[in-house]
Amino acid sequence: MRRRSMWERHSERPSWWPENEAYPPRSGWARGTVMRRMAMFFFFFAVLSVVGATVIFWTLATALGAPDMVGNVARGVALLVVVYGFLFTARALRRLAAPTGDVIEAVGRVADGDLSTRVRERGPREARALARAFNAMTSRLEAGEEQRRRLLADVSHELRTPLSVVQGNLEALVDGVHPADEAHLVAILDETKVLSRLVEDLRTLSLAESGALALHREATDVGALVRETVDSFASRANAVGVSLEAHVSDALAQVDADPVRAREILSNLIANALRYTPRGGRVSVTAQPDDGVVAIDVRDTGAGIAPDRLDRIFDRFYKSPESRGAGLGLAIAKQLVEAHGGAISAASVLGQGTDIRFTLPVEARPT
Repeated sequence: MRRRSMWERHSERPSWWPENEAYPPRSGWARGTVMRRMAMFFFFFAVLSVVGATVIFWTLATALGAPDMVGNVARGVALLVVVYGFLFTARALRRLAAPTGDVIEAVGRVADGDLSTRVRERGPREARALARAFNAMTSRLEAGEEQRRRLLADVSHELRTPLSVVQGNLEALVDGVHPADEAHLVAILDETKVLSRLVEDLRTLSLAESGALALHREATDVGALVRETVDSFASRANAVGVSLEAHVSDALAQVDADPVRAREILSNLIANALRYTPRGGRVSVTAQPDDGVVAIDVRDTGAGIAPDRLDRIFDRFYKSPESRGAGLGLAIAKQLVEAHGGAISAASVLGQGTDIRFTLPVEARPT
């Protein structure tokens, strides 16, 4: 794989850079910075002033019959222009120094751990762009820190319950309160499976979010994948009294996907739909072509999702009050779909059910 040059790496827009500002920022004499514009203005102003003053005084001195005065007058004018130029430059630098000092002071506060630090936007356009970029960066850092804290709290909460069950049962077995029979050992084994699944889900989610999840793509018959996955949930659907159906279009093309991960996406969605569909309800899985992709819909006739919660259902550890899961299934599904280059969305009507749709790219045909 070709290594990117330093300029290519420098030219990539950072995620925290303001959307309305060009990147990379213009810098250097060749890119028209403030200093370049100031210097060019000073140079042309000085040249025009000296030349103009010299012509005027030469004309006057000649008219008065004293040409020797021209040199002294020209040098005096040049000195005044230089002094004025220094004053103009100092004023411009002072305008730049104040907002730059704000940023330097703010960087120190961030280094001390205050991620709520923001900089007032003032000064020239470049200084305001720097302040906006700094504020965007600290906002992302603050949001990331808050997300990290919530994640630690959520993971601790999810691990506490199965660990407490395992510890309580083992202590009861050791103290002789419970006999070491199959029933009590199976209960402990079930909780260890819950722990194992939670750890594996966290690992999958972490790899997917960091872009390090390896996908073993191949031409996949999505129709067969849908039918097989639905069949694997048939016994669970019967146990809870829910009708589970598959509807696959005959015109489906093969998709370019990792079949194991694609099955995991669909399994998470079907399991979630069965969990929230009451007895006598229906869950249907539909696969059909849709503008260069294959769209798969998982619909249920459950209670539906409130509009204020619908946008958050793909967040990790987000779950409704009546949920019994860890809140990772839909987050994992979203990350896996996006890792394939697809998209996932949800629509719901209270009292009528929920429809979650995701897409997978069609296999590229050789030309």
